[in-house]
Amino acid sequence: MFAQLGYYICVPFAWLTRVFYSLTGSYGLALILFTLVVKLVILPFQLKGKKSMLRMNRMQGKMKDIQTRYANNKQRQQEEMANLYAQEGVNPMSGCLWSFLPFPILIALYAIIRQPLRYLMGLSMDTITAISDAAAKLGYAAAEGGQAAAYEQIYLAKFVHQHWSSFQGQFDGLINLDYNFLGMDLASQGSTLFKQITTGGWPVIGVLLLPVIATALQFLMTVVSMKSSGAAANSQSKMMMYLMPLMTLWMGYILPAALCVYWIANTAFSVIQEQLLNKRFNKILDREETEKERAKREARAAKMMASRERMLQQQQQYEKAKSGNNGNKKKGQPSKKAEKRASTNENGRVGQRPYARGRAYSEHHYEE
Repeated sequence: MFAQLGYYICVPFAWLTRVFYSLTGSYGLALILFTLVVKLVILPFQLKGKKSMLRMNRMQGKMKDIQTRYANNKQRQQEEMANLYAQEGVNPMSGCLWSFLPFPILIALYAIIRQPLRYLMGLSMDTITAISDAAAKLGYAAAEGGQAAAYEQIYLAKFVHQHWSSFQGQFDGLINLDYNFLGMDLASQGSTLFKQITTGGWPVIGVLLLPVIATALQFLMTVVSMKSSGAAANSQSKMMMYLMPLMTLWMGYILPAALCVYWIANTAFSVIQEQLLNKRFNKILDREETEKERAKREARAAKMMASRERMLQQQQQYEKAKSGNNGNKKKGQPSKKAEKRASTNENGRVGQRPYARGRAYSEHHYEE
């Protein structure tokens, strides 16, 4: 099931490589054009993730502030982080999916390079067996066991190219595949050529240099990516900075040199893409932040004006209520005083002393 699925994944990539090879007649140039087209196809899917990554880079100060303020409350910290992402319109997972796209493409391309008759040419297993039998009659010896058996179709395709006159027109779909590119054999593995470094000349030296060039570009790409994403130079990031290029170097020597051409082209295009996208999106983010700050200032000014109007209205209502209370008090005060004088001064008056007998004195209190 997985083998069949892998076959259908490889079909469009193999068709694209075959088209470019038929147009250029160069296997290396076909791989470079294949890489360019694939980069352009997946570019629209990477744009949103790239913008989110740059926006998150600008949010590092706010994120660190939240982490510091809520260091002892992880739940509150996560809630504040989610609120910050929502306010800024950032999805932290938006760029993760597309970052894994190069891996299935690399696996599919490796299958196309390793099995050119099956994938690049689209031949059936019966046809491949028939081609192998015809090659055996011409002196071809099939590899048995080990790494050589894994690259059996590469050796068979090279033999067919060397004896093309004997195979031309014999099998439908069979292509005269030439692995030579700039004097190098892209079907060879660098690990098998170290002994020939002094005698092999440029064909050997060139193949041995390809993994070094791919490693140097991979290191440059890692540095550019870390710089654009604002990643701190901690121990983990430093490890990744050196680990990925070292893996590229190791794989470049044990796998066919054609993969190194793909890595070099892919990394070179990626570096150029990173620089162009960083420049473009930084301008967009600067403009968006300026507009956002202007909107914030306008919202702040409107809020202040509304607050000032509310205070003015409250002050007017308070003064109106105060003036109304004062008018009522002045109107009722004389009658109160008159009643008070009548109820206290006259009852208790003795001569000139108005309170001689007390406020509650009544001369008729004990009368029957």
